Amino acid sequence: MPKAIFEVCAFNLQSCLIAEQAGAYRVELCDNPTEGGTTPSYGTIKRTREKLSIKLYPILRPRAGNYYYDDDEISIIHEDIRVCRELGCDGISIGAQQRDGRIDKELMKEFVERAGPMGVTCNRAFDATPDMFQALEDLIDVGCERVLTSGQASTAPEAGKRLGELVKAARDRIIVMPGAGIRSSNIGQLMEESGAKEYHGSVRRPAANVMTHGNPHVLDAGNVYFPDKQELAIILEKMK
Repeated sequence: MPKAIFEVCAFNLQSCLIAEQAGAYRVELCDNPTEGGTTPSYGTIKRTREKLSIKLYPILRPRAGNYYYDDDEISIIHEDIRVCRELGCDGISIGAQQRDGRIDKELMKEFVERAGPMGVTCNRAFDATPDMFQALEDLIDVGCERVLTSGQASTAPEAGKRLGELVKAARDRIIVMPGAGIRSSNIGQLMEESGAKEYHGSVRRPAANVMTHGNPHVLDAGNVYFPDKQELAIILEKMK
């Protein structure tokens, strides 16, 4: 067994397959990388589940911005949970907050119950809470199996020691998974400081545009992102 496992944040089917080929343990499947990740389409989840052998956790986030949802957004999430369960996903990545920033325990408990038997990771809604140690206890109470966090810093490597405090506070009741800004140059120190057993990152780079014609005046096309296969391989090697 490796010292730790790595979850790849993937933004398309091709990225999921690259992650699997490189030896990643699990993928978090998202859309809209520049907005922090939103719910992928039904077709994307379905095709990915058909082709991917490793664990698949789609993010369920109906829009960018905060994690305070109205009734219509909650209904959308309920439907997306049902879809993920019926398509055979292993789990979901999700978060919900109250207006004051605290974890919405009632709503998260409802999501966990609806998701069963899928696992539930709390996404980085956790990093926007006013007291992360209270948020950790709240997520343990509602039955989340994991929390993705940068230790409330911009990147996880900036908060290695704080993440270590979270790992100790969790006492194996929930998995603390550092994520954001992880590279081969900092994973070793982050593992040493945090003591975590799971890590998360996209290791992304923009893919080359294969089009032979384009209009330089159209500026809203965006980029397609794939994991940097070589960088990912180095990270995984350092985790052994």
